[in-house]
Amino acid sequence: MAFYAGRYGHSSAQEWERRLAAGEISRHGVPLRADAVLADGDQLVWRRPPWPESAVPAHWDVIHDDGDLLVIDKPSGLPVLPAGGFLEHTVLRLLERRHGGDPAGVPRPVHRLGRFTSGLLVCARRPATRAWLSAQLRESTGSLACDGGGPPPCRKLYRALLEPGRLALPTGESLLITTAIGRRLHPPLGVIWCAAEAGDPAALPARSRLTLLESGSEADLVEVAIVSGRPHQIRIHCAAIGAPLRGDPLYLPGGRARPGGLPGEGGYRLQARWLRLQPPDGSVLELEAPPAEGLAMAVEPQGG
Repeated sequence: MAFYAGRYGHSSAQEWERRLAAGEISRHGVPLRADAVLADGDQLVWRRPPWPESAVPAHWDVIHDDGDLLVIDKPSGLPVLPAGGFLEHTVLRLLERRHGGDPAGVPRPVHRLGRFTSGLLVCARRPATRAWLSAQLRESTGSLACDGGGPPPCRKLYRALLEPGRLALPTGESLLITTAIGRRLHPPLGVIWCAAEAGDPAALPARSRLTLLESGSEADLVEVAIVSGRPHQIRIHCAAIGAPLRGDPLYLPGGRARPGGLPGEGGYRLQARWLRLQPPDGSVLELEAPPAEGLAMAVEPQGG
């Protein structure tokens, strides 16, 4: 019990004891009924009982489908991959059920979007396509696009609503954010992604360019171009400059995480709005999702 309670702090020692007594934990395939001393090489398995999953929006619009590459407009509230209490109610499982009999194969997500981030999600049927897409996403991390360099093979634009009046930025002006992202101690998760502490050798470099589109009394509408793809990058970067996403229950001004807050909690508005990819044939594919509710400008700029 000391092992489980120490390693998986989301549950108390008493809860792990109850699971042990119920026969949910086995060692080398044999269910244990009482606490025991572990030895090097022991193989432990916790067989988690079934649980009811929360209802999610299980629909989406298809933005692009060429028989291999599939890009969907993911709704807010729908997880992409199994995690955080969701297994069947995810994009991955829905794709497997809907396309299980397709001769071309099942389209699978190439990247993640947060559960409450809506917008463009890229999937692909062929492993080779998923490989080049993953490579483009990795290569874009080292691109100089946000610093005025040449166009990267992959470019992503997001829109978000921020807490009003926090940005010392004229409408239409941009700000480059280079706050590194790292892990910090956090109850009850143990560690969580935040703005990195100064001098953290494991911190990940990250770059975003934020543009203020409109200011309002209820929220500021911004567009964010990300070059790196770090965990919760936009949420952390906006909080790091003192302007958290409006309604974000996790990240505080400065980029630290609120004690007790969880990454999967909603309340904020963030959309993956526009994407440029460069397929292997050298062409350029530009895709755009319709503006989500609350994330459209009063007058849209020409060209999106």
